[in-house]
Amino acid sequence: MSCYCNSSLPYSQCCEPYLKGQKFAERPQILMRSRYTAYCLKDAKYIHDTYAQAKQAQNSVDDIATFANYAHFIKLEVLEEAVEATQGIVEFKAHYIAENTHYILHERSNFITEAGRWYYLDGELYDTPTTKVGRNDLCPCGSDKKYKKCHGS
Repeated sequence: MSCYCNSSLPYSQCCEPYLKGQKFAERPQILMRSRYTAYCLKDAKYIHDTYAQAKQAQNSVDDIATFANYAHFIKLEVLEEAVEATQGIVEFKAHYIAENTHYILHERSNFITEAGRWYYLDGELYDTPTTKVGRNDLCPCGSDKKYKKCHGS
């Protein structure tokens, strides 16, 4: 099975080792991709645990789980990564569907290292349009299938 983060690797060789705690992200982009995959899999604990220490209290596992259960993530686009020794930036677009509406979460995320590991700190969100998706429309994931045959419920 291909990884949820749209890399060309199988899930078992891409994000799974990070979500299982077998590896730690070597770069901000890897952490961001694994967090996206965790949203796809509804793994709120992993998402919470990869927040910077100062941000964990503001982002409860329950709140993360509520959003992860609401949103059905369908596609990830990584636009840019910039890394320095202890901080990094990743700009991305995470596409998801909720209540038959296509959303694009376009964010420029800030990452920092704490005790030698990368963590998500915060991000700047960009305004993006939302689109209602009809059953016979092409699926916004880019599969060229009708929504009802792809990600439609």
